[in-house]
Amino acid sequence: MSLCSAGKTPALPGSPAEMIPREQTEQIESDILSPFAAKSAQSRGRQRPEPQCPIRTVFQRDRDRIIHCKAFRRLSHKTQVFIAPEADHYRTRLTHTLEVAQIGRTIARALRLNEDLTEAIALGHDLGHTPFGHAGEAALDAVYREFDPEAGFHHAEQSLRVVEVLEKEGEGLNLTHEVRDGIRAHSKGMDDLPRNSERPETLEGCVVMYADRIAYINHDIDDALRGGLVTEDCLPPDCIAVLGDTHARRITTMVSDIVANSHDRPEIRMGPAVEEATNRLKDFLYDRVYRAAALSTGESERVNRLLTDLFRLYMSQPDLVPGGCEAAASGPKALARRVCDHLAGMTDRFAAQQFQHHFVPRRWRAAD
Repeated sequence: MSLCSAGKTPALPGSPAEMIPREQTEQIESDILSPFAAKSAQSRGRQRPEPQCPIRTVFQRDRDRIIHCKAFRRLSHKTQVFIAPEADHYRTRLTHTLEVAQIGRTIARALRLNEDLTEAIALGHDLGHTPFGHAGEAALDAVYREFDPEAGFHHAEQSLRVVEVLEKEGEGLNLTHEVRDGIRAHSKGMDDLPRNSERPETLEGCVVMYADRIAYINHDIDDALRGGLVTEDCLPPDCIAVLGDTHARRITTMVSDIVANSHDRPEIRMGPAVEEATNRLKDFLYDRVYRAAALSTGESERVNRLLTDLFRLYMSQPDLVPGGCEAAASGPKALARRVCDHLAGMTDRFAAQQFQHHFVPRRWRAAD
Protein backbone atom coordinates (compact mmCIF):
# COMPACT_ATOMS: atom_id res chain seq x y z
CA MET A 1 0.00 0.00 0.00
CA SER A 2 1.39 3.43 -0.95
CA LEU A 3 1.75 6.28 1.51
CA CYS A 4 -0.81 8.29 -0.39
CA SER A 5 -3.52 5.65 -0.15
CA ALA A 6 -2.98 4.54 3.40
CA GLY A 7 -4.79 7.34 5.19
CA LYS A 8 -3.19 8.77 8.33
CA THR A 9 0.29 7.69 9.33
CA PRO A 10 2.22 8.34 12.55
CA ALA A 11 3.59 11.87 12.87
CA LEU A 12 7.26 12.42 12.14
CA PRO A 13 9.68 12.61 15.09
CA GLY A 14 9.59 16.05 16.71
CA SER A 15 6.23 17.07 15.23
CA PRO A 16 2.97 17.46 17.13
CA ALA A 17 1.61 13.98 17.72
CA GLU A 18 -1.84 14.88 16.45
CA MET A 19 -0.63 16.29 13.10
CA ILE A 20 0.71 14.44 10.08
CA PRO A 21 3.14 16.20 7.67
CA ARG A 22 0.45 17.29 5.19
CA GLU A 23 -1.56 18.88 7.96
CA GLN A 24 1.52 20.71 9.21
CA THR A 25 2.04 22.16 5.73
CA GLU A 26 -1.61 23.15 5.52
CA GLN A 27 -1.29 24.89 8.89
CA ILE A 28 1.83 26.75 7.73
CA GLU A 29 -0.08 27.92 4.63
CA SER A 30 -2.88 29.19 6.83
CA ASP A 31 -0.43 31.03 9.08
CA ILE A 32 1.87 32.72 6.54
CA LEU A 33 0.18 32.96 3.13
CA SER A 34 -1.66 36.05 1.97
CA PRO A 35 -5.39 36.16 2.72
CA PHE A 36 -5.83 36.24 -1.06
CA ALA A 37 -3.84 33.03 -1.64
CA ALA A 38 -5.39 29.66 -2.44
CA LYS A 39 -5.01 27.28 0.51
CA SER A 40 -4.48 23.57 -0.05
CA ALA A 41 -6.91 22.62 2.72
CA GLN A 42 -9.63 24.73 1.07
CA SER A 43 -9.31 23.26 -2.42
CA ARG A 44 -12.56 22.66 -4.28
CA GLY A 45 -11.40 19.11 -4.76
CA ARG A 46 -10.83 16.65 -7.57
CA GLN A 47 -13.08 15.29 -10.31
CA ARG A 48 -13.14 12.00 -8.43
CA PRO A 49 -12.72 11.84 -4.64
CA GLU A 50 -9.66 9.96 -3.41
CA PRO A 51 -7.79 9.50 -0.11
CA GLN A 52 -5.48 12.30 0.95
CA CYS A 53 -1.72 11.83 0.98
CA PRO A 54 -0.26 12.01 4.50
CA ILE A 55 2.90 13.75 3.23
CA ARG A 56 1.93 16.06 0.37
CA THR A 57 -0.81 18.65 -0.04
CA VAL A 58 -3.26 18.31 -2.91
CA PHE A 59 -1.38 20.88 -4.99
CA GLN A 60 1.97 19.18 -4.37
CA ARG A 61 0.46 15.90 -5.58
CA ASP A 62 -0.85 17.61 -8.71
CA ARG A 63 2.61 19.00 -9.46
CA ASP A 64 4.15 15.54 -9.09
CA ARG A 65 1.51 13.88 -11.26
CA ILE A 66 2.16 16.36 -14.06
CA ILE A 67 5.94 15.94 -13.91
CA HIS A 68 5.65 12.17 -14.09
CA CYS A 69 3.10 12.00 -16.93
CA LYS A 70 3.98 11.07 -20.51
CA ALA A 71 2.74 14.33 -22.03
CA PHE A 72 5.23 16.27 -19.90
CA ARG A 73 8.15 14.18 -21.14
CA ARG A 74 7.14 14.75 -24.76
CA LEU A 75 7.49 18.52 -24.35
CA SER A 76 11.26 18.16 -24.69
CA HIS A 77 10.79 17.31 -28.38
CA LYS A 78 8.15 19.90 -29.26
CA THR A 79 8.86 23.23 -30.96
CA GLN A 80 8.68 26.51 -29.08
CA VAL A 81 9.37 28.93 -31.98
CA PHE A 82 12.13 27.56 -34.20
CA ILE A 83 11.08 24.37 -35.95
CA ALA A 84 13.59 21.53 -35.72
CA PRO A 85 16.57 23.72 -34.74
CA GLU A 86 19.98 22.17 -35.28
CA ALA A 87 21.73 24.18 -32.54
CA ASP A 88 21.56 23.08 -28.91
CA HIS A 89 20.55 26.29 -27.15
CA TYR A 90 17.17 27.11 -28.67
CA ARG A 91 14.18 26.71 -26.38
CA THR A 92 11.82 23.79 -26.62
CA ARG A 93 8.32 23.59 -25.22
CA LEU A 94 9.80 21.93 -22.11
CA THR A 95 12.40 24.60 -21.39
CA HIS A 96 9.71 27.25 -21.91
CA THR A 97 7.53 25.44 -19.35
CA LEU A 98 10.36 25.35 -16.81
CA GLU A 99 11.04 29.07 -17.28
CA VAL A 100 7.35 29.85 -16.72
CA ALA A 101 7.40 27.76 -13.53
CA GLN A 102 10.51 29.54 -12.24
CA ILE A 103 9.15 33.02 -12.92
CA GLY A 104 5.77 32.06 -11.50
CA ARG A 105 7.27 30.76 -8.27
CA THR A 106 9.32 33.92 -7.83
CA ILE A 107 6.24 36.11 -8.12
CA ALA A 108 4.12 33.82 -5.94
CA ARG A 109 6.69 33.74 -3.15
CA ALA A 110 7.09 37.51 -3.15
CA LEU A 111 3.31 37.95 -2.91
CA ARG A 112 2.89 35.16 -0.33
CA LEU A 113 0.73 33.14 -2.71
CA ASN A 114 0.67 29.35 -2.96
CA GLU A 115 3.89 28.37 -4.73
CA ASP A 116 2.88 24.72 -5.14
CA LEU A 117 -0.36 25.62 -6.92
CA THR A 118 1.49 28.15 -9.10
CA GLU A 119 4.10 25.58 -10.06
CA ALA A 120 1.54 22.88 -10.84
CA ILE A 121 -0.40 25.18 -13.18
CA ALA A 122 2.81 26.34 -14.87
CA LEU A 123 4.10 22.81 -15.42
CA GLY A 124 0.79 21.71 -16.94
CA HIS A 125 -0.14 24.77 -18.97
CA ASP A 126 1.28 23.62 -22.32
CA LEU A 127 0.79 19.84 -22.12
CA GLY A 128 -1.66 19.98 -25.04
CA HIS A 129 0.54 21.89 -27.46
CA THR A 130 0.92 20.40 -30.92
CA PRO A 131 4.15 19.45 -32.65
CA PHE A 132 5.76 22.35 -34.54
CA GLY A 133 4.52 25.09 -32.21
CA HIS A 134 1.92 27.63 -33.25
CA ALA A 135 2.22 26.66 -36.92
CA GLY A 136 1.15 23.17 -35.91
CA GLU A 137 -1.70 24.52 -33.81
CA ALA A 138 -3.07 26.56 -36.72
CA ALA A 139 -2.77 23.61 -39.12
CA LEU A 140 -4.48 21.18 -36.75
CA ASP A 141 -7.29 23.62 -36.03
CA ALA A 142 -8.00 24.07 -39.74
CA VAL A 143 -7.98 20.41 -40.75
CA TYR A 144 -10.00 19.35 -37.69
CA ARG A 145 -12.77 21.72 -38.79
CA GLU A 146 -12.90 19.96 -42.17
CA PHE A 147 -14.35 16.91 -40.44
CA ASP A 148 -16.21 18.64 -37.60
CA PRO A 149 -17.09 22.27 -38.42
CA GLU A 150 -18.38 22.83 -34.89
CA ALA A 151 -15.06 21.79 -33.36
CA GLY A 152 -11.66 23.40 -33.35
CA PHE A 153 -8.29 23.15 -31.68
CA HIS A 154 -6.74 25.35 -29.02
CA HIS A 155 -3.76 24.25 -26.98
CA ALA A 156 -5.17 25.42 -23.63
CA GLU A 157 -8.32 23.36 -24.12
CA GLN A 158 -6.19 20.43 -25.24
CA SER A 159 -3.94 20.77 -22.19
CA LEU A 160 -7.03 20.46 -20.02
CA ARG A 161 -8.17 17.46 -22.05
CA VAL A 162 -4.78 15.82 -21.54
CA VAL A 163 -5.01 15.99 -17.75
CA GLU A 164 -8.73 15.20 -17.56
CA VAL A 165 -9.11 12.49 -20.19
CA LEU A 166 -6.07 11.36 -22.13
CA GLU A 167 -3.37 10.60 -19.58
CA LYS A 168 -3.18 7.20 -17.82
CA GLU A 169 -4.96 5.36 -20.63
CA GLY A 170 -8.10 7.47 -20.45
CA GLU A 171 -8.30 7.89 -16.69
CA GLY A 172 -6.75 11.34 -16.61
CA LEU A 173 -4.63 12.68 -13.75
CA ASN A 174 -7.60 13.60 -11.53
CA LEU A 175 -6.16 17.02 -10.67
CA THR A 176 -7.73 19.59 -8.37
CA HIS A 177 -10.19 22.15 -9.65
CA GLU A 178 -7.74 25.01 -9.08
CA VAL A 179 -4.99 23.48 -11.22
CA ARG A 180 -7.39 22.57 -14.01
CA ASP A 181 -8.87 26.07 -13.99
CA GLY A 182 -5.40 27.63 -14.21
CA ILE A 183 -4.46 25.42 -17.16
CA ARG A 184 -7.73 26.19 -18.95
CA ALA A 185 -7.52 29.96 -18.57
CA HIS A 186 -3.78 30.61 -18.93
CA SER A 187 -3.67 31.47 -22.61
CA LYS A 188 -3.99 35.03 -23.89
CA GLY A 189 -3.16 34.46 -27.55
CA MET A 190 -2.31 37.82 -29.10
CA ASP A 191 -4.41 39.76 -26.57
CA ASP A 192 -2.81 42.49 -24.50
CA LEU A 193 -2.41 42.24 -20.75
CA PRO A 194 -4.39 42.42 -18.58
CA ARG A 195 -7.07 40.19 -20.01
CA ASN A 196 -10.40 41.05 -18.40
CA SER A 197 -12.42 38.07 -19.58
CA GLU A 198 -11.79 34.40 -18.85
CA ARG A 199 -9.24 35.14 -16.17
CA PRO A 200 -8.25 32.26 -13.87
CA GLU A 201 -10.22 31.99 -10.65
CA THR A 202 -7.14 32.05 -8.41
CA LEU A 203 -4.39 34.64 -8.14
CA GLU A 204 -1.93 31.79 -8.66
CA GLY A 205 -3.52 31.10 -12.05
CA CYS A 206 -3.23 34.81 -12.90
CA VAL A 207 0.45 34.72 -11.91
CA VAL A 208 1.03 31.92 -14.44
CA MET A 209 -0.82 33.90 -17.11
CA TYR A 210 1.65 36.77 -16.59
CA ALA A 211 4.67 34.47 -16.15
CA ASP A 212 3.89 32.78 -19.47
CA ARG A 213 3.94 36.14 -21.25
CA ILE A 214 7.12 37.27 -19.45
CA ALA A 215 8.91 34.01 -20.24
CA TYR A 216 8.11 33.76 -23.93
CA ILE A 217 8.65 37.44 -24.72
CA ASN A 218 12.13 37.35 -23.26
CA HIS A 219 13.33 33.92 -24.29
CA ASP A 220 11.91 34.30 -27.81
CA ILE A 221 13.83 37.57 -28.21
CA ASP A 222 16.93 35.71 -27.04
CA ASP A 223 16.36 32.92 -29.58
CA ALA A 224 15.54 35.38 -32.36
CA LEU A 225 18.80 37.23 -31.74
CA ARG A 226 20.68 33.93 -31.78
CA GLY A 227 18.92 32.89 -34.98
CA GLY A 228 19.62 36.16 -36.78
CA LEU A 229 15.96 37.11 -37.25
CA VAL A 230 16.49 40.39 -35.41
CA THR A 231 19.39 42.41 -34.06
CA GLU A 232 19.62 44.40 -30.83
CA ASP A 233 19.04 47.70 -32.64
CA CYS A 234 15.78 46.33 -34.14
CA LEU A 235 14.11 46.10 -30.73
CA PRO A 236 11.67 48.97 -30.05
CA PRO A 237 13.85 51.58 -28.28
CA ASP A 238 11.03 53.00 -26.15
CA CYS A 239 10.21 49.51 -24.84
CA ILE A 240 13.86 48.80 -24.09
CA ALA A 241 14.18 52.13 -22.27
CA VAL A 242 11.39 51.03 -19.90
CA LEU A 243 12.12 47.32 -19.57
CA GLY A 244 15.89 47.07 -19.88
CA ASP A 245 18.55 46.33 -22.47
CA THR A 246 19.32 42.71 -21.51
CA HIS A 247 17.37 39.50 -21.07
CA ALA A 248 17.91 39.48 -17.30
CA ARG A 249 17.05 43.15 -16.81
CA ARG A 250 13.79 42.85 -18.72
CA ILE A 251 12.64 39.87 -16.67
CA THR A 252 13.65 41.62 -13.45
CA THR A 253 11.73 44.75 -14.42
CA MET A 254 8.55 42.86 -15.33
CA VAL A 255 8.60 40.64 -12.25
CA SER A 256 9.42 43.51 -9.87
CA ASP A 257 6.66 45.63 -11.37
CA ILE A 258 4.06 42.90 -10.87
CA VAL A 259 5.15 42.40 -7.26
CA ALA A 260 5.05 46.14 -6.53
CA ASN A 261 1.62 46.61 -8.10
CA SER A 262 0.00 43.43 -6.74
CA HIS A 263 1.27 43.38 -3.15
CA ASP A 264 -1.57 42.92 -0.65
CA ARG A 265 -4.16 43.28 -3.40
CA PRO A 266 -6.75 40.76 -4.61
CA GLU A 267 -5.48 40.97 -8.19
CA ILE A 268 -2.33 40.50 -10.26
CA ARG A 269 -1.36 43.45 -12.40
CA MET A 270 1.44 45.52 -13.89
CA GLY A 271 1.88 49.27 -13.71
CA PRO A 272 0.80 51.24 -16.81
CA ALA A 273 4.29 51.96 -18.18
CA VAL A 274 5.61 48.40 -17.91
CA GLU A 275 2.32 46.92 -19.10
CA GLU A 276 2.32 49.09 -22.23
CA ALA A 277 5.97 48.29 -23.00
CA THR A 278 5.35 44.57 -22.47
CA ASN A 279 2.35 44.58 -24.81
CA ARG A 280 4.25 46.50 -27.49
CA LEU A 281 7.18 44.09 -27.25
CA LYS A 282 4.74 41.20 -27.68
CA ASP A 283 3.33 42.84 -30.83
CA PHE A 284 6.88 43.29 -32.15
CA LEU A 285 7.54 39.56 -31.71
CA TYR A 286 4.39 38.56 -33.57
CA ASP A 287 5.25 40.88 -36.47
CA ARG A 288 9.00 40.42 -36.71
CA VAL A 289 9.70 36.96 -35.29
CA TYR A 290 6.80 34.50 -35.27
CA ARG A 291 5.43 35.30 -38.72
CA ALA A 292 8.88 35.95 -40.14
CA ALA A 293 10.28 32.67 -38.84
CA ALA A 294 7.52 30.75 -40.61
CA LEU A 295 7.35 32.76 -43.83
CA SER A 296 11.06 33.23 -44.46
CA THR A 297 11.79 29.52 -44.46
CA GLY A 298 8.50 28.17 -45.81
CA GLU A 299 8.29 25.93 -42.74
CA SER A 300 4.70 26.92 -42.01
CA GLU A 301 3.54 25.52 -45.37
CA ARG A 302 5.45 22.30 -44.74
CA VAL A 303 3.96 21.91 -41.27
CA ASN A 304 0.48 22.55 -42.65
CA ARG A 305 0.89 19.90 -45.34
CA LEU A 306 2.38 17.36 -42.95
CA LEU A 307 -0.39 17.58 -40.35
CA THR A 308 -3.19 17.99 -42.89
CA ASP A 309 -2.13 14.96 -44.91
CA LEU A 310 -1.71 12.83 -41.80
CA PHE A 311 -5.11 13.88 -40.45
CA ARG A 312 -6.85 13.02 -43.72
CA LEU A 313 -4.99 9.72 -43.95
CA TYR A 314 -6.01 8.70 -40.44
CA MET A 315 -9.63 9.61 -41.13
CA SER A 316 -9.61 7.31 -44.16
CA GLN A 317 -7.71 4.54 -42.35
CA PRO A 318 -8.72 4.64 -38.67
CA ASP A 319 -6.85 1.40 -37.98
CA LEU A 320 -3.63 3.45 -38.13
CA VAL A 321 -4.64 5.35 -34.97
CA PRO A 322 -4.72 3.74 -31.52
CA GLY A 323 -8.40 3.38 -30.68
CA GLY A 324 -9.33 4.64 -34.12
CA CYS A 325 -11.59 1.77 -35.12
CA GLU A 326 -13.58 2.02 -31.89
CA ALA A 327 -13.93 5.77 -32.39
CA ALA A 328 -14.99 5.32 -36.02
CA ALA A 329 -17.80 3.02 -34.88
CA SER A 330 -19.23 5.99 -32.96
CA GLY A 331 -19.24 8.22 -36.02
CA PRO A 332 -16.97 10.59 -37.98
CA LYS A 333 -16.92 13.29 -35.31
CA ALA A 334 -15.74 10.84 -32.68
CA LEU A 335 -13.03 9.64 -35.05
CA ALA A 336 -11.97 13.20 -35.83
CA ARG A 337 -11.64 13.86 -32.10
CA ARG A 338 -9.48 10.76 -31.71
CA VAL A 339 -7.28 11.70 -34.68
CA CYS A 340 -6.88 15.23 -33.34
CA ASP A 341 -5.79 13.87 -29.94
CA HIS A 342 -3.32 11.50 -31.61
CA LEU A 343 -1.70 14.20 -33.73
CA ALA A 344 -1.62 16.81 -30.97
CA GLY A 345 0.25 14.39 -28.74
CA MET A 346 3.03 13.74 -31.25
CA THR A 347 6.49 15.20 -30.93
CA ASP A 348 8.02 17.01 -33.90
CA ARG A 349 10.22 14.10 -34.84
CA PHE A 350 7.53 11.43 -34.47
CA ALA A 351 5.13 13.41 -36.66
CA ALA A 352 7.87 13.79 -39.29
CA GLN A 353 8.62 10.06 -39.10
CA GLN A 354 4.97 9.20 -39.59
CA PHE A 355 4.71 11.48 -42.62
CA GLN A 356 7.81 9.95 -44.14
CA HIS A 357 6.55 6.45 -43.43
CA HIS A 358 3.18 7.00 -45.11
CA PHE A 359 3.95 9.49 -47.90
CA VAL A 360 7.64 9.30 -48.88
CA PRO A 361 8.57 6.49 -51.30
CA ARG A 362 10.95 3.91 -49.90
CA ARG A 363 14.00 2.58 -51.65
CA TRP A 364 13.54 -0.69 -53.50
CA ARG A 365 15.88 -3.31 -52.21
CA ALA A 366 16.98 -5.71 -54.92
CA ALA A 367 17.37 -9.40 -54.09
CA ASP A 368 20.95 -10.66 -53.73
